[in-house]
Amino acid sequence: MKTSAAALVLALGLAGADNAAAIETSGAELAAAEDEPDLTIIITARARQLYRVQETTSGKLATAPLESSLNIQVLNEQLIRDQGARDAQDLYRNIAGVSLFSYAGVTARGFRQEEIFFDGLRGDPYVAFSVPQLFNVERLEFLKGPAGMLYGPGAPGGLFNYITKTPKNEFSARATAVVGTEARKGGSVEVEGFLPGDKAPATRLGVFYEDRNTPRRNSGSEVLILDGGVRADLGPAALTLQATRYQQNLQGNRLRGVPTDNLGHFLADRRWNHNEKSDFLDLTANVLQARVEWPVSEDLKVDAGLRYSKSLERQQYHEPRGLTDSDKDGVLDLSRREFRDQERDLEQLSFGANAVWSRDLGSVRNRVLLGVDAYRSELVNNNRPSLLGGFTAVAGLPAPLSLTKPVYGAMDPKTYKLKPRVRTSAIQERSGAYLLEEATVGPFIATAGVRFDRYEDTSDASGFKDEKATWRAGLVWRARPDVSVYGQWAQSYEPQSVSSQDPLAGGPFAPTEGEILEGGVKTELMGGRLQTTLAVYEIVRSNILQSDPRGDVGGDGVNDMVAFGEVTSKGAEFDLAADLTRNWVLTASYAYNDTRITKTNSNTVITNSVGDRFANAPRHKAGFWTRYQFPQRGLALAFGGDYVDVRTSISGQKVRPYTVFDASVIQKVGPWSMLLRVDNLFDKTYAASGFIDRTGHFPGEPRSVFLEVSREW
Repeated sequence: MKTSAAALVLALGLAGADNAAAIETSGAELAAAEDEPDLTIIITARARQLYRVQETTSGKLATAPLESSLNIQVLNEQLIRDQGARDAQDLYRNIAGVSLFSYAGVTARGFRQEEIFFDGLRGDPYVAFSVPQLFNVERLEFLKGPAGMLYGPGAPGGLFNYITKTPKNEFSARATAVVGTEARKGGSVEVEGFLPGDKAPATRLGVFYEDRNTPRRNSGSEVLILDGGVRADLGPAALTLQATRYQQNLQGNRLRGVPTDNLGHFLADRRWNHNEKSDFLDLTANVLQARVEWPVSEDLKVDAGLRYSKSLERQQYHEPRGLTDSDKDGVLDLSRREFRDQERDLEQLSFGANAVWSRDLGSVRNRVLLGVDAYRSELVNNNRPSLLGGFTAVAGLPAPLSLTKPVYGAMDPKTYKLKPRVRTSAIQERSGAYLLEEATVGPFIATAGVRFDRYEDTSDASGFKDEKATWRAGLVWRARPDVSVYGQWAQSYEPQSVSSQDPLAGGPFAPTEGEILEGGVKTELMGGRLQTTLAVYEIVRSNILQSDPRGDVGGDGVNDMVAFGEVTSKGAEFDLAADLTRNWVLTASYAYNDTRITKTNSNTVITNSVGDRFANAPRHKAGFWTRYQFPQRGLALAFGGDYVDVRTSISGQKVRPYTVFDASVIQKVGPWSMLLRVDNLFDKTYAASGFIDRTGHFPGEPRSVFLEVSREW
């Protein structure tokens, strides 16, 4: 029995706690193991257990994918680990319809999207230009399309919801060390369930540290994450407390792009950097989170969450201000620069509570969701202004930088004559209440919900407040136990920026609105071995703020604004997870999108638009990830690819299409495991996204390799 017990532990380690149902072994195998104590049994998990979860929570109701009219793509801990992902940018390639825009921002179904939720609550600690780290993330759920009825204000392309790791009762521990190219080194330790006693609270402690040079010159990344939590049984309810501290010290940042010509070819080496070695972007953030779960009765369950975060982002960097031809030979060879010194201090408090009542009413299975949420943030900017309207030193400083033969360190930023800091602040307040009904009659599952929001934005110069109602409706037809046909109609909205609400310019203005019609088919064929989702959609984003073509309508000296612009996004998406054999799994996705401006005043360019299209919105995007394991050797080989179609930058420059490949080798021997990861396997030179001509395109990273060795207890 010793060997079979060890095999069971190993199986759970390979498949993960959520995958216990996928363990496959026969009585004969176990009997043989008892007769041969030195035999190691490898028990495998199918694709939907290896890289998928059996239910999602971002729809506010825990629901199996085939029973939901929402389209939610899930990236779980096993996929994150197999791909060696460290931050959010490492995951975007796995999500159909999502590609990089800048920093933590993406293009989602044709629209720029930057907002992030954690455990269903607002409160992104990464401020403006830092990218979310994944050490304490259990899975990422991307809710596609407008989600205003569920989450309030947001972009219509989708919503990122990071589900964090929570305390556990059962003891487990994992220690990891990593080394790699670009002088990469670091390690992490995670311990769960370490308090003795059957009635001891669930616990978790984690530490992550990694230091490396990044591919751009003068740039480096040092990250420290401290994460802990405890979960206590309070009798009728359970209370979970979590605390996390993030520290990022990024040398040579904030990174912009590398200049390109109009055809998208880099004018400098992809490692070129506009920053000096002394430049930096530093982030310190502290997050506290509490969650109460109370099963009041068999029919009624209540939960509530409170999240507080305090973040400080400081940065000094040399911002590109445009290109020049220094020797008049017709080739742009110098980048003019200004020096920026900025601080962003962000404090956020978020609350959410839900009550779910479940009761069969005759032949109708019924679930009712009632919820409330509230959010407040205060952002204080403490920056140095200039006569140029930017954040720069006196004229002539700093010196321009050559694109082909850059000379760094010629000037010391400490000698720049900077102006005193100017403090500005902005406060956001949001509150909402929502009601959602889900009724199941035979093979049909109907969902309908409504939400009412109040919001208020205040800055040093102005303020405004308003209210908004949003709706959502969905229908699922379980055509077969393994096939569902679904459709949804949903809304979203985004308040106009507080800086645009000047009454002299015609403000306050109604928010930008989004509306989606979506339909598709979901399957779990071949006994669940083949999972697919096919979706087609149309999203209309309206009420976009633009300059009034009539100019100063009221004669008050301020040109007026008007909100009537419209953008339409149409597309189709397909994603798949399959067991090709017992040991070979595959995930794949494809997205087609056509986003166009369908209404304008013929006088004003809509933000991020290029002609009648949108910047960084590819028509085609495809990706795959496949893993083959050799059970008797404890070995798995994984290989993936990512294709992004041609795009256009905000300045109208071409962003060339690219295909990159990655690979992982995963070896497990007893409690030890090894991950050898290679990104950009063939060292492709490409632009991950475009921006504006003076700052260039964001270059994709060159080939990198790292080795990660872990020990589990």
